[in-house]
Amino acid sequence: MKRSFVYLLTNKNNTVIYCGVTSNLIKRVYQHKTKYYKGFTSRYNCDKLVYFEEFNSMIQAIAREKQLKAGNRKRKELLIQSINPHWNDLSEGWVFVT
Repeated sequence: MKRSFVYLLTNKNNTVIYCGVTSNLIKRVYQHKTKYYKGFTSRYNCDKLVYFEEFNSMIQAIAREKQLKAGNRKRKELLIQSINPHWNDLSEGWVFVT
């Protein structure tokens, strides 16, 4: 069964929250950190992983992503604070191979 993830990224000052979905969280976070794709996250320097959820299917992950995107910023902040009250980078210490 293929795992899928919904994740929230922010910038160093926690002023922007980005919501995404992927089947390879480590690879995707690496892409954000290296600004592999030019777009929203590279423009606003969103490279700090502050929240993620794991699912058994991409369909479930996409449904959750839509639910999170439909919510307001306050809901996202409360979700992040429920598991990561200091907004630490959850990918800190991950080994990224280039």
